[in-house]
Amino acid sequence: MGNQRFSGAGLPAFAKVAAGGQVGDRTRWFCGAGLQACDRTARAVRHMATIVAAVATMTTSVVAQPSAFDIYWVDVEGGAATLAVSPTGESMLIDTGFPGSDNRDARRIFAAAQEAGLSRIDHLVITHYHTDHVGGLEALAEMIPIGRCYDHGTNTEEANQRWVDAYLRVCGDKRSVVAAGDRISLGGVDVAVIASNERIISTPVNGGAGNPLCATAEQKAQASPENQRSVGVLFTYGRFTFLDLGDFNWAKEVELSCPVNLVGEVTVYQTSRHAAFDDAGSPTHLYAMKPQVVVVNNGPRKGLGGTSPGFDAVMTRHYQRIAASPGLEGVWQGHRSLFAPGPEDNTAGEMIANLEETDACEGHWIRAAVEPDGAFTVLNSRNGHSRSYMAR
Repeated sequence: MGNQRFSGAGLPAFAKVAAGGQVGDRTRWFCGAGLQACDRTARAVRHMATIVAAVATMTTSVVAQPSAFDIYWVDVEGGAATLAVSPTGESMLIDTGFPGSDNRDARRIFAAAQEAGLSRIDHLVITHYHTDHVGGLEALAEMIPIGRCYDHGTNTEEANQRWVDAYLRVCGDKRSVVAAGDRISLGGVDVAVIASNERIISTPVNGGAGNPLCATAEQKAQASPENQRSVGVLFTYGRFTFLDLGDFNWAKEVELSCPVNLVGEVTVYQTSRHAAFDDAGSPTHLYAMKPQVVVVNNGPRKGLGGTSPGFDAVMTRHYQRIAASPGLEGVWQGHRSLFAPGPEDNTAGEMIANLEETDACEGHWIRAAVEPDGAFTVLNSRNGHSRSYMAR
C-alpha cells in the first residue's frame, strides 16, 4: 500500500447541513409572517443551500485532486538511486548507491523518502549487482521498511556475490525476478520493464518506430556482463514518460534502438552508465528518443569525461553530445564534472545539484514534479532553481 499524500477533507460536513431538508423545515418553523412569506423564505434558503452545497462539492473535488508524480534523483556520488513516488503515494526506488562512508548513501535516500512523506519503500528495483547500485541496501533497510524487490536474476560476476548475499538477506521471499515485457503497477503510473537479464522487449512501446540513424550507427563491443543484464524501466504517467536503463552500455543501447527504436520518444531520460562512464552514450540511441530533459546521475569524477581503471578516457566532450540531441530543452546534473569542469562540458551552473569533491559534498537532490496534464517542474535542491516544461 502507498502512503497517502493528499487530503480530501474539504467541506463535506458543512455541505451536508446546508443541503439537507432540515434547513427548510427549520426556516418554516421560525417564520411568523404568514404562509406565503414563510414559503418564499424557505425557498430562498433552500436555493442558497443548493449553491453552498455545490460550492462545497467543488471545493472538496479540488482539495481531493492527487498530488504530483514525483521523481527524486538522489546524489550517491556517482552511484545510482532514483526514487519515484506516484500521485497516490506508492513508491519505487531504483538502486541504493554505495555502501560505507558512515552509510552516506542510505542516509541520503532515507532523507529523500522523508522529504517525499514516505513511511516505507513499496517497491525496490535493483538494476544489477554492482556495488554502486546495490551496496547501500542493507543500511537503508534498517532505516525504512522495504516491500517487494525486483531484479534480473542470477549473478554472473563473482566479485558481486557479497552484495547479492546482502540483497537476499533483505529481500528474501519478497523477491521477484522480472523479464522484459513485465509490468509493475505503481499507483496510477505504469512501469514497463524494457530490459532484463540481457533481453529486451521485442515489440515497440510508446510509439516506437524505425530508426533511420541506424544506417550510420557506430558499433562497439559489449562491456561488463552485469551491465548488459541491467533491468531497464519506462514510467508512463499520461503523456509524460521517464526512462531508466541502469548501466546499459553502448552495444545494448544500439540493440534497443536498431533497426527499430523500441521505446519511442521519451520526456525524461536518465543517462545510461552515469553519463557514458567508460563506454555508453550512443547518439543513435539518444537522438532517436529525442528526450526533452536529460538527467545525469554522475559523480564529481565519474561520468562526463571520467573513467575507471583499465579503461581509456573515452567520453571527453560527452556533455556536448547530449546537448546536441534534437528537441532537448534541458540537462540537469547530479554533479559538476571535475574531470572536465569547464562550461563546454557541463550544463548551466544553476542546473547542477552538487559542485564539490565527494568529501565536501552535501548530497543535494534533483526532483521532477509531474502533473496529470503532463506539465512538470524540475527543481535543484541546492539553490531552489527550477524550470517548468510540458510533455510533448
